[in-house]
Amino acid sequence: MELAYIPSPSHGVLHLGPIPLRGYAFCIIIGVFLAVWLGNKRWIARGGRAGTVADIAVWAVPFGLVGGRLYHVITDYELYFSEGRDWVDAFKIWQGGLGIWGAIALGALGAWIGCRRRGIPLPAWADAVAPGIAFAQACGRWGNWFNQELYGRATDLPWALHITSSTDGRVPGYYHPTFLYESLWCVGVGFLVIWADRRFKLGHGRAFALYVAAYCVGRGWIEYMRVDDAHHILGLRLNDWTAIVVFLLAVLYIVISSRLRPGREEIVEPRAEDDESVATEGASDASEGASDAGTADKGKDEDEDKDKDRAGGGTGDDSVDLGKETVGESAATADSATSTDSAEPASAPESEEDPEDGSGAASVARDEAGSAKKG
Repeated sequence: MELAYIPSPSHGVLHLGPIPLRGYAFCIIIGVFLAVWLGNKRWIARGGRAGTVADIAVWAVPFGLVGGRLYHVITDYELYFSEGRDWVDAFKIWQGGLGIWGAIALGALGAWIGCRRRGIPLPAWADAVAPGIAFAQACGRWGNWFNQELYGRATDLPWALHITSSTDGRVPGYYHPTFLYESLWCVGVGFLVIWADRRFKLGHGRAFALYVAAYCVGRGWIEYMRVDDAHHILGLRLNDWTAIVVFLLAVLYIVISSRLRPGREEIVEPRAEDDESVATEGASDASEGASDAGTADKGKDEDEDKDKDRAGGGTGDDSVDLGKETVGESAATADSATSTDSAEPASAPESEEDPEDGSGAASVARDEAGSAKKG
């Protein structure tokens, strides 16, 4: 009896009235949003405009879904076109079945169309979204858990996956949770790309190539553990061979690209540079306008002061009052002088009566009296 294991959901769909909510679809949607969100942050950090990643994802995601489904249907055609099968099931993507190789290939075509319409280089955009794609795959693999598919060989490990469904040839039991192995591996690949991109300043598509190479390494050993039906070539599953070929191509691209175009792109989106220039010029114009407005206000205040002076208000009134006070002080001084002059004759008799000059004063008085009588 197993004491510990990973349980499988009893069913992979919930019904909200007539609307089915499928766990597989939710995992894919969450992964897409995570990839776009992280890709947008990385794109802005490299000098791009906000929203560009989402605009191009509008092209890349539908192409990727179609490509993933085509790869799955072509490589497992017997599931849909053999005797007793209904070919209409090939369109039921919600039941599972997406090949990552086809999703990346056709998704890249859609991304190229979107990048061409925006006038930006595809390798730079791919570098920005590479870690997000790895994290999106990590989320998407949990859709296999909801569908009880893509598990490995039987095992008695504590983290064994308990398969309970018996449809499509499944045998209930405990198996390696290869969906979990791949999910954790993709998380590690995403962080590896982020670290390497910061450490070595990867550019011109090399960050995306590193993601592809690292994913292929993990996919190789995880694919080897799976027991579901698959085509074999020289004893290896078809996906193993695909992983080997794609890994070699990714490494070759990193080597050649590093020699031909070392370093990282300086400008990833020309329009973003134009927007920054316009914003800088706008800020400068606004600053100059504020300065001119301040100067105009100052001149206006000075003109108003001058008008007030002409009208006799403000400082002019003070000058008139000061003039009046000055005239008043002058008049008071003149009155004082006049009173002083008029007071001096009154004091003359006192001087004539001075004891020291008494004889002279009496003589003058007698002379004046005599002259009066003669006349």
